[in-house]
Amino acid sequence: MNKVYGTAAEALDGILHDDMLIAAGGFGLCGIPELLLQAIKDSGVKDLTFASNNAGVDDFGIGILLQSRQVKKMMSSYVGENAEFMRQYLSGELELEFNPQGTLAERMRAGGAGIPGFYTKTGVGTQVAEGKEHKDFDGETYILERGIFADLSIVKAWKADTTGNCIFRKTARNFNPPAAMCGKICVMEVEEIVEPGELDPDHIHLPGIYVHRLIQGEHEKRIEQRTTRAA
Repeated sequence: MNKVYGTAAEALDGILHDDMLIAAGGFGLCGIPELLLQAIKDSGVKDLTFASNNAGVDDFGIGILLQSRQVKKMMSSYVGENAEFMRQYLSGELELEFNPQGTLAERMRAGGAGIPGFYTKTGVGTQVAEGKEHKDFDGETYILERGIFADLSIVKAWKADTTGNCIFRKTARNFNPPAAMCGKICVMEVEEIVEPGELDPDHIHLPGIYVHRLIQGEHEKRIEQRTTRAA
């Protein structure tokens, strides 16, 4: 089975449709699948729900899909750095399902492991817990969180072999492995593709069994916030 495609558009061909739930890797602008996000925008699909730590910035990452009004809902743990996100949410144009960061990561991991739900203390007594099942264990209250089972996962890795075994580079690993695991189909973009056997098995962060389609491309290494001081 050939998993390597020539472009992001080719890798997403036949997969995209309106009203999809898409799990996207990345944290801020680190490790985001920018080529796949651009291809999703170009495809014109709409009414999308994204499970992602955040929504990029106004003109990069998921932010470009907010600008084109293709996103109807965000499942996120952080909503700063994006003025358009804030405007749409406050005006009622965008639905937000807020998740504590660890809870969001665990919801993705649970989905990938076939776990429909789990109990956590995080969020008890806050708005996060509203409308969720509560249960006591050993005198402590927990809330039930559901696993995320996405229609599509889009992730970014540093290097992969042609079967999809991959390595993430440093903090760019972030949400990418659990995001990759929880989708029915996972499409990955990487900076370099090598032949099977060229990667040390002990260095693999995500097995190729989770990756269905793969592209290689050039990526922009943006700095989200730059702070300088006089010498």
